[in-house]
Amino acid sequence: MANTVRAIEGFAALADPTRRTIFERLSERPAAVGELARGLPVSRPAVSQHLRVLKEAGLVTEVAAGTRRIYRLDPRGIGAMRDWLDAHWATALDAFREFADREFDGAQPEKRKRK
Repeated sequence: MANTVRAIEGFAALADPTRRTIFERLSERPAAVGELARGLPVSRPAVSQHLRVLKEAGLVTEVAAGTRRIYRLDPRGIGAMRDWLDAHWATALDAFREFADREFDGAQPEKRKRK
């Protein structure tokens, strides 16, 4: 249940396009706020707010490096999202297999009985 909540929070955090961009940049390498803010149409304080949301969702961690904070992706949060998707994907595949089996069985011509 805790992983489900964490996964849903992660997906909700990534619903925002700016947060998705920040997340994608962090997938390339860890970075400080200033580096992440470059080229984004929002201010550095706004990037900090987005990072806070990503951190609360369990997708990002931070470490102090002198006067800066370096952000990186948190594999535990990403893993929770992956587990949630895998569980639903398996269910969807099982349902499709059952559907396909029913359709295939229904499409088979019945063998004629010889008299």
